[in-house]
Amino acid sequence: MRSAQSQFRTALFDPDIAVPRGLLDGLDRPAGKRFDVYRNNVVMSLKEALSQSFPVIEKLLGIHNFSSLAGLYVREHPPADPRMMLYGAEFPAYLEGFKPLAHLSYLGDVARLELAQRRSYHARDATPIDPAVFSTLPPKVLARAQVHFVPAVYTLRSLWPILDIWHFNMTDGAPKPAARAQDVLIARQEFDPSMHALPVGGADLIEALRAGTLLGDALENIEQIHPDFDFPSLLGLLLQTGAIGAVTPINDQKD
Repeated sequence: MRSAQSQFRTALFDPDIAVPRGLLDGLDRPAGKRFDVYRNNVVMSLKEALSQSFPVIEKLLGIHNFSSLAGLYVREHPPADPRMMLYGAEFPAYLEGFKPLAHLSYLGDVARLELAQRRSYHARDATPIDPAVFSTLPPKVLARAQVHFVPAVYTLRSLWPILDIWHFNMTDGAPKPAARAQDVLIARQEFDPSMHALPVGGADLIEALRAGTLLGDALENIEQIHPDFDFPSLLGLLLQTGAIGAVTPINDQKD
């Protein structure tokens, strides 16, 4: 049974492979053209899924070029998960490895931004922390605390202005992107994710906190690298977007 399923799957995504032997239609006849129609419909539906998931990439490449590229990707990367909202995880790396697009080095990171936006949308719901926690806990306690983020939070770091590129293609009147590196926070306070440019050092701090570094230690490390780091502004953004799920004081002092 497993061998037959494997043959069916392989033939489904390779138009040069003949219809699997023994595959019959509803009248017990060789599937033939019916299988070809089914094969084409599957590929077309996956290409449409990519188009809906990566609209900025489609705009940057053009509909025709995107369709051709999506057809190649679909055949090389068929779904490994029945949840179609997760399809396309390998697409950013695929763009970077596609030699005809090597001159468009930013495509991979723009695709990662769109992928993170989609993952944020489908992430598990979680209640953000009450912002008053940061004004009620003593500074010494906060310094020895771990900060936990809600599941819908993602950060991306790029050498390209990926958020500006996204807005230029999706937001009316958005200015032309300037040549600069850009780190981005993706968060979902209610239903739709929001995306925000992070200040210099912001992504470093979030990544350190996600790794379990205590808040005080993480801030000290970041301020050594970025002396002008503005933590109050970053904290305001994180609280405004509902990105923080919990603050857990760590008492590691021995009696």
